[in-house]
Amino acid sequence: MARTGRPRIEIDKQLFENLCGLQCTRDEIALCFGCCVDTLEKWCKREYGKTFSLVFEEKKARGKVSLRRMQWKLAKKSAALAIFLGKNYLGQTDKQDVELSGKVGIETIADLMMEDETGEAANGADKDT
Repeated sequence: MARTGRPRIEIDKQLFENLCGLQCTRDEIALCFGCCVDTLEKWCKREYGKTFSLVFEEKKARGKVSLRRMQWKLAKKSAALAIFLGKNYLGQTDKQDVELSGKVGIETIADLMMEDETGEAANGADKDT
């Protein structure tokens, strides 16, 4: 018996994987192929035997590798752009190590907390009188 109904939408596997590598959203990928997200989900199950989310996680890793490669190239010309991309897409952050030296006692902390709005210490130790 012949199959009836609408013919299946052709989804180019290589293009799909490239779009995942670019970290396009599910909606954007579906729009690119002219289908709904449900159709995309069913295609992933047929083609990969996995849900869209699982396939997407695997394929977007290629995009991260490519982005890291570009960062090295961009760092030669635009460090600011490389930093921006790394923070936004690779989860990189600026971490600053803070090192305290000297003794900080209860009295010092109390003095700091007691400073008035003029910036002078409450006990008058910093006054020139």
